[in-house]
This record gives sequence, structure tokens and C-alpha cells, in this order.
Amino acid sequence: MIKVYGIPNCNTVKKSLDWLKEHGLEYQFHDFKKLGIAEDRLKQWSQKLGWETLVNKRGTTWKQLDPATQQSITSEQAAFQLMQEKTSVIKRPVIEAGDIVLSGFDAEAYKKSLQ
Repeated sequence: MIKVYGIPNCNTVKKSLDWLKEHGLEYQFHDFKKLGIAEDRLKQWSQKLGWETLVNKRGTTWKQLDPATQQSITSEQAAFQLMQEKTSVIKRPVIEAGDIVLSGFDAEAYKKSLQ
């Protein structure tokens, strides 16, 4: 089963969900805003993608952080704490399918990994 982590009003998440539907792939959706995210899940993703990949430094949430907070995110633990406090800073969506973990929308990666 494919599990999609994100927030429902995110355009990239919407694009990803549309892609999955168009390709007839069933999925479960985990809403960060309502359900949060456990540190052990972040650790699993970090092992596959690296913690730096999980922090969306292009998004509004990151840009609204004060410079001191931004500069303090220099380790996996600091990043995890921020991601749990402000789930919108996680690059979305994160998709799990068995041992596969993908971040963001990439139709080619989806085709290769999910079909």
C-alpha cells in the first residue's frame, strides 16, 4: 500500500494525488496538520533521503522563520524538532511504498518506483 504524507491544500500534494489516481494506484493519506509526524518516521525517511532533503527551504514556512532559527538547523535532531513543531516545513509530499521513500512530485520517479 502506498502512503502519502502531506497537507491537503498543498499544490504539490494535489499534483501527486492526481498522478496516483490517474495511474489507478490506491493510497492512504496522512495529513501532517491533523496527525503530526512521529520522530521514528522522520528517522526512517532520513535514512533513505537524508534529513536535508526533508526540510523545504523554498517554502513559506521556512522563509517566515527568523534567521537565528534557520541557522540553528544544522543537524538531524534540530531538523526533526523543527519538522515536528512546524510540519509545513517538511518537503511535500513524502510517499512510502514498501522500502521506497520519495519526496516531492516527480512523475518519472513515480513511474519508475510506484508502478
